[in-house]
Amino acid sequence: MTGEDYSLLGLFFSAFLSSTLLPGSSEVVLVALATHGDLPDWDLLVIATAGNTLGGMSSWVLGWLIALRYPLTNLSKEAHRHAVERVRQWGSPILLLSWVPVIGDPLCVAAGWLRTPWIGALLFIGVGKAFRYWFLLAMVPASGT
Repeated sequence: MTGEDYSLLGLFFSAFLSSTLLPGSSEVVLVALATHGDLPDWDLLVIATAGNTLGGMSSWVLGWLIALRYPLTNLSKEAHRHAVERVRQWGSPILLLSWVPVIGDPLCVAAGWLRTPWIGALLFIGVGKAFRYWFLLAMVPASGT
């Protein structure tokens, strides 16, 4: 593997972990790689979006599994109730906001818990996350290489 391969692999795992209930900051990794200028922005966008989308879907699966054990009537935290209500109100399109810190992860879990169709969840999570990374890449000044 080359240094570029390791960079992209690191970006993928950073993006994946950042989109789970674990803390992370894939934006820093993305901007650092974009600023360095050795990798095409398109590659960075695709890899970061794929990792972050799969991380969001892992939260969706977690919600789906939690619903097997804990029915929706057992919502204890206010944040969870709020996320479930938003998903009930807006459906899968609310997952366009899955990239937003603090609320994104609970939205993905709530969508799984409510059994929203996985294909819709995948689509809306992916589009939302792609747009966020595209915006970040657009803000990075060209390196001139």
